[in-house]
Amino acid sequence: MRSFASTDELSPAQLRAAPIRWPRPSTLERPLTTLPGVGPKLAETAGEAGLATIGDLLLRFPHSHRDRTVVPVGELESGSQATIRVEVRGEKPRPFRRRGLTITSVKVGDDSGTVKAVWFNQPWVAEKLTQGSRMLLTGSLGKGTFRVAEYEPIAGEEGEEGGVGTDAFVPVHPATERLKPQRLRQWIEQACAFAGDALEPLPAELRVRRGLGMVADALRAIHFPSDEDEVEDARKRLAFEELFLYQAILAIRKRSHRTARPAPSLGRPGELVERWLQALPFRPTADQRAACAEVDADVERAEPMQRLLMGEVGSGKTVVAVYTMLRAVEAGFQAALMAPTETLAEQHASTLDKLLGGEAIGFALLTGATPAPQRQRALERLASGELGLVVGTHALIEPAVRFARLGVCVIDEQHRFGVEQRQALDAKGAEGGAPHVLHMTATPIPRTLSLTAYGDLDTTALRELPAGRRPVETRLVGESDRTAAYEFMRRQLREGRQAYVVCPLVTESEKLQGRAAEDEMARLAAGELKDFRLGALHGQMPPARKAETMDAFAAGELDVLVATTVIEVGVDVPNATVMLIEGAERYGVSQLHQLRGRVGRGEHESYCLLFSEQGGEMARRRLQAISNEGDGFKLAELDLSLRGEGEVLGTRQHGLPRFSAAELPEETPVLVAAREEVLTLLRRHGSLDAPELGPLLDAAQRRFVSADAPIGI
Repeated sequence: MRSFASTDELSPAQLRAAPIRWPRPSTLERPLTTLPGVGPKLAETAGEAGLATIGDLLLRFPHSHRDRTVVPVGELESGSQATIRVEVRGEKPRPFRRRGLTITSVKVGDDSGTVKAVWFNQPWVAEKLTQGSRMLLTGSLGKGTFRVAEYEPIAGEEGEEGGVGTDAFVPVHPATERLKPQRLRQWIEQACAFAGDALEPLPAELRVRRGLGMVADALRAIHFPSDEDEVEDARKRLAFEELFLYQAILAIRKRSHRTARPAPSLGRPGELVERWLQALPFRPTADQRAACAEVDADVERAEPMQRLLMGEVGSGKTVVAVYTMLRAVEAGFQAALMAPTETLAEQHASTLDKLLGGEAIGFALLTGATPAPQRQRALERLASGELGLVVGTHALIEPAVRFARLGVCVIDEQHRFGVEQRQALDAKGAEGGAPHVLHMTATPIPRTLSLTAYGDLDTTALRELPAGRRPVETRLVGESDRTAAYEFMRRQLREGRQAYVVCPLVTESEKLQGRAAEDEMARLAAGELKDFRLGALHGQMPPARKAETMDAFAAGELDVLVATTVIEVGVDVPNATVMLIEGAERYGVSQLHQLRGRVGRGEHESYCLLFSEQGGEMARRRLQAISNEGDGFKLAELDLSLRGEGEVLGTRQHGLPRFSAAELPEETPVLVAAREEVLTLLRRHGSLDAPELGPLLDAAQRRFVSADAPIGI
């Protein structure tokens, strides 16, 4: 038998003699109960672990392999882990208790000698230790006894069902408390007999060019290889395949969205946009100008724009958003900006008012707190087309909100909205068409995530900071340095600067966080900051009071703002130079970076002081990263490497699959290569369901699309 991905050439006689067998993928959809020994109860247990079919078993890849080379009993070395192949030579044992432990022991041996095998806290094993039975025992020798860590009956023994063979290189599969590794390995060993029924999704030309073996060989080899080199070859082949298939699904989804409904063509930029750009009190950065050019190219087409604009804190995303919205207005359409919170929506409305300057363009703010008369008037003006711009929260997707000609949607902090919420706004497009959509996030997205969780969007990054932004010196401060930290803050305040104190994220409840901010303000006002003017800001305050507090801080009427994380986006006070964050270990890297971005906006040196309670190693590494690095995009990559692709931005809840073989972010180059291969096939064939590509599309949908949620082509 040849090893996986062998380069040995077959002779003509061997090729002629090779059996022809067509795969039957439906075989892999059979339930586990079709396997010998798997009844309804066991199948139910397996279903809880995500295993329902034979195909599921083949894709439950081992997380490691263990060398189980058999050592003669007479050659065991004290203290070393080893596997022995033995026969039970003593009478059936009776478990007994000693010092709180249940001990089961029996004499076992082979041709080289005997040893007493001991099991701790496994009294049920006694029933299997009948004299003459044979098994593999893995454990270690110590004080004349062999402590058993794992045991398995040897295949073929009379009275033993499901015994395993004596392969030296054994897979260790992910199991659960109710689904033991031995049983799972037995099932997978049976399932591997059907590996030949797996669809071969990779086009032959691609496999030959990249030196990739067949999928059936790879599936067998990753579970039961002959050595470590073979398992790694198989894993790499299967990793490329699943990244390739996922990129195929994203490409289809992207094309499907663009062709499902037309979008209004907004033409080239006109006088309104040009006049607004000229009137700005600053010159847009090169990144902002490039982003606007990409938007122009998108909205000129009759296909809906789906672009993700990610930018550093303070990089000027709002300027690009307003530009995009004005492109709709000057073409006779309407534009909407949706933000996840009332505070952020209010801040956007205030920024929009400033940026529009002398342009006579009316807009409305719609949130849950908008007074009824004002809300009704705004709804009427939107429905008639009199109102060109609107800013709001989830209130914008309510059925009562109707647009006359919605042409552009801007969704801020888009990862905080669900898919259905984004689709509800998208459904309000003009005349049954789709609006152009600009998604924005202040959290830089690592390349791995931009090609997976956001792979169906075009992406634009704003890396260049506007003139005047200064780096923020970030310091980790221990409890013993708290007095010195407050003295440092007081010196800054006496020099005329202002400061933020961010209350710890103690709970998901905004009410409790709000109370924490109020309590902390009262404590500081009576203690460390009693000589200064303090105000509190949190999400539970009425909109009018929030606006009043922010205006007072911006005007310099307050020295210190004690706040929750409502200030992490949209707050711009150039005179604020100090931020003190309590409980910093409770926050993620990206959120700390966004909070820190509230200072460093003026001409003065700025500082961020991170107070941390006792945290774990992961928290310490996150805080060290934020204190050493000021580039948000580099921090995003660091955060990804620390936490893994499944946790960053909550992507487990945002459609990112759990890859079985691919190891991200380490294999990002493989991900990029897989994406380029998919795009090349699309350019060459025009579609991924071209006959020349065989079952590629079918395999992609079987792997990544549920049966009740088919994806368009």
